[in-house]
Amino acid sequence: MSVDPSELKPFKSTQPGHSSLRQISEDAFYVVNEVVIKRLGHIPIHKGDFHLLPPKVQRFVAEKAELMRPRGIYICDGTQHEADEIIDKLVERGMLSPLKAYENNYICRTDPKDVARVESKTWMVTRDKYDTVCHTPDGVDPIMGHWMSPEDMSDELDSRFPGCMAGRIMYVVPFSMGPLGGPLSKIGVQLTDSNYVVISMRIMTRVTSEVFDIMGDQDFTRCIHSVGLPRPVKQKVINHWPCNPDRVFIAHRPPEREIWSFGSGYGGNSLLGKKCFALRIASNIAKDEGWLAEHMLIMGVSRPCGREHFIAAAFPSACGKTNLAMLQPTLPGWKVRCVGDDIAWMKFGADGRLYAINPEHGFFGVAPGTSDRTNPMAVATFQKDSIFTNVAETSDGHYYWEGLEDEIKDKNVEVTDWLGNPWKLGDAAPAAHPNSRFAAPARQCPIIHPDWESPQGVPIEAIIFGGRRPDGVPLVFETYGWNHGIYTGACLKSEATAAAEYKGKTVMHDPMAMRPFMGYNFGKYLDHWMKLNTAERKLPRIYHVNWFRKSRDTGKFLWPGFGDNIRVIDWIIRRLDGDVGIGQETPVGIVPTKGSLDLEGLGPVDWDELMSVPADYWKEDAVEVRKFIESQVGPDLPAPIRKEMDDQEARINAM
Repeated sequence: MSVDPSELKPFKSTQPGHSSLRQISEDAFYVVNEVVIKRLGHIPIHKGDFHLLPPKVQRFVAEKAELMRPRGIYICDGTQHEADEIIDKLVERGMLSPLKAYENNYICRTDPKDVARVESKTWMVTRDKYDTVCHTPDGVDPIMGHWMSPEDMSDELDSRFPGCMAGRIMYVVPFSMGPLGGPLSKIGVQLTDSNYVVISMRIMTRVTSEVFDIMGDQDFTRCIHSVGLPRPVKQKVINHWPCNPDRVFIAHRPPEREIWSFGSGYGGNSLLGKKCFALRIASNIAKDEGWLAEHMLIMGVSRPCGREHFIAAAFPSACGKTNLAMLQPTLPGWKVRCVGDDIAWMKFGADGRLYAINPEHGFFGVAPGTSDRTNPMAVATFQKDSIFTNVAETSDGHYYWEGLEDEIKDKNVEVTDWLGNPWKLGDAAPAAHPNSRFAAPARQCPIIHPDWESPQGVPIEAIIFGGRRPDGVPLVFETYGWNHGIYTGACLKSEATAAAEYKGKTVMHDPMAMRPFMGYNFGKYLDHWMKLNTAERKLPRIYHVNWFRKSRDTGKFLWPGFGDNIRVIDWIIRRLDGDVGIGQETPVGIVPTKGSLDLEGLGPVDWDELMSVPADYWKEDAVEVRKFIESQVGPDLPAPIRKEMDDQEARINAM
């Protein structure tokens, strides 16, 4: 088909002079497949039918293909046949290797420079800076969100994206966050030049061409991702892992529901349905629509009497969220079933209760430390159809990482570490990267809840915050009310983990476990939480836990954790039942009275230190917290939350 260029109207630009943000106007898009492909320089469709895409998706694909200039377009349908075809190609190219001891399990190694979230290169883009960040004093860098102006973003995109997919296929990935068509679910379309991302998105989200069928007038989140290494490649590609680590850039445009990611192929940097969409963009949608998008697990806990309670819990990455979501109770008669291990979307229902869905479709868990002892349900989940990134591999075809030492039957087995080098037990360097991951379908979890894909969600009775606090913070306490619970979440701290680029064991503020994922001004976020408290709603109670307190004398953990955490959940549920006799007030909240936790079979437990609220520690902490709040939230702090801070500080100073 020949096309006269004069027949084509010019593209309309949302930012004049900036090609990366160019869009086809509604009235200009009167042409479909053949004309668009002519316009794009004869880019062939390798799979799928461009004609059948909704017009707004056609526009999206066409304008970004013109910008990034791929050698072909592949419209994904999410089928098993498609996944098998892509996996076979990745195995042939050497990016994936089968783990021969399992069914359809694969291992890959990344470029060692592309191993974690890169928070310092992740941006929120709004016209008004203070829609993104709080009014901090001069010289104070906000830690909850990085702001960039639309103009600066355009410059950054224009220096990266034009021609960035040259020589590569552009995959069009339609996906749903949450059950397809559910009342709280949202849909997205990701464009990517990474086939590793395609198969990982298939695990982590609901990738299906049915997204196009139900789209109708519903808008979708636009996700644009490139590894940033057009062909012909002019640099060495390590481990068959294309990336451009020196040019990584991840930007979100909340008003436009748009995400741009460049240079990284790893994890949340490239699987844009995860933190980018499900938290940063979704929290903005939630603010506009009156619900919550949170970094929380969802679990169903059944007591011996058979009554089930649903709990949501927020922990920073690598602080035991997956372990708690799949907890194996040590108390007889108790049962835990997993709804989700990482993200919760929650909305109050007509009955006044808070309902939660897990918007994801898989688990993207930290591998080191995961074992049959710590989390047997996670291990059972990834025995097939899973992808392992930056873990070690044994010569007999098993995965390996720190925490599996006791599970190696043949101590002389050869191990290849995550860098591809020979490794043996006792070597100083770790076999697996500390942030190595498994991606596994959630449906394979032996204790996945039968309602985990319920479109309406499950009713949440309690919300738990927690982090790694080696000193001073009791095992568990109940907050004094909704606003005090919000303030407690805002004060959340934890040791830094390997999930981001930070090093060492520094205790960092991580408010609401959302610091790396905050989608808008944190003061407005706290205000949004407060406004959900209306007379007709039954609010969950809010708790704080700390599994990681250590003895000041021995330096050892005071609490065994893992399956024994059910003993803390038991106390929380009895508090929900109205048992006031098992709690005693402290300046920071209500802690268990001595003997109110079932400790049978645990052996010696230093109750007094485990539950103590040391005056010296908390007085020092109150000063530090106020400094943090004043510097990071400042005048954006809602007055009721400021009052909670003042009141708690007064209680602490009276100790």
